[in-house]
Amino acid sequence: MLIDLHAHAPHPGYYNQHPHWGPFFEQHADGDIKLRVGDWILGLGSPERKAAVRSGNGPKLEEYFARWADPKVRLAGMNAAGQNLQVVSVPSHCYMYWTEAEFAVPFARTVNRTLAEYCSAAPDRLMFWAHAPLNVPEAAAAEIRYACTELGAKGLVAGGANFGGLEFDSPELDVVWRTLCDLDLPIFVHGYNQSVTWGKNANSDRYETTAIVGMQYDETRCFWNLICGGVLDRFPDLKVYITHGGGYVPYQLGRLAKTNENLDVKYNKKPLLEYMKNFYFDVELHEVPMRQALVDIIGADHVLYGSNFGGSDAVRHDLTHGLQLSDADMAKIRYENACRLLHLDPTKLGKVGA
Repeated sequence: MLIDLHAHAPHPGYYNQHPHWGPFFEQHADGDIKLRVGDWILGLGSPERKAAVRSGNGPKLEEYFARWADPKVRLAGMNAAGQNLQVVSVPSHCYMYWTEAEFAVPFARTVNRTLAEYCSAAPDRLMFWAHAPLNVPEAAAAEIRYACTELGAKGLVAGGANFGGLEFDSPELDVVWRTLCDLDLPIFVHGYNQSVTWGKNANSDRYETTAIVGMQYDETRCFWNLICGGVLDRFPDLKVYITHGGGYVPYQLGRLAKTNENLDVKYNKKPLLEYMKNFYFDVELHEVPMRQALVDIIGADHVLYGSNFGGSDAVRHDLTHGLQLSDADMAKIRYENACRLLHLDPTKLGKVGA
């Protein structure tokens, strides 16, 4: 059995919602289809798609939208990847923390209802992470509770930093962490491209550094702020899943621990390593030795499976292949940890090909 917790689900149901921020997918003069959020245009895309565009065989925008809206297309991809279940989420560039509350709050409701309807086509194989307007904490807490209790969301997806100026250790966000602890559901942390907040300079990052480096930086800031800010002392039951192999956390863990020990200003009551029980990391890394190191350092009990399904750098082969693990530890990473974290009964999940 295989459960993928890192899978993006762009859907026409929540695009074109704001005259400036969109988010928009647009067909450009060269025929390519690109995401635009405000003034910012995503400079990433698959070589296959770009080659098809150059040859004149590229898809039209309406074809893109039709594919994204059809869960059968995703299920076919899951079957090809040998996946029993995906927990899908809104792409991170569309979090909208940088917008006014008047838009961010209803946009979150639109996303959650859209994804709930999408997943209802195959409820034993498709589930979703709730989106919430974390720049408006009280409204975010209410949306999380609604999405999880009424729509069936399995936890919260969030960026790693800068929620309209708030950070993970901002006291205003305590209402969000309290809600997740009440529901006993995790937060799935996926960094987002903050260049959308740069106004007229939005497209000055020619090589998408804020995506390829910035996302992992944000994810590491999440870890650091939660611990140094004392959040996990106030909410010791909070569960945090950080994707992309955990940002930079597992690979600089000793340095983070020693630096925390020597900080003049910190609020954590215990040594940094004692908070590792609150964190989970996935194997979305592109090299077998790095994935093996992740498991060796963190331990199989806190490693999950995520492939960035639908993303520009998605790993399309089985990420557990090549790992030197016992059968028991392999099962933990492939599905058992996810079932425990999200309260799933593996006997009730769909089968590959069904």
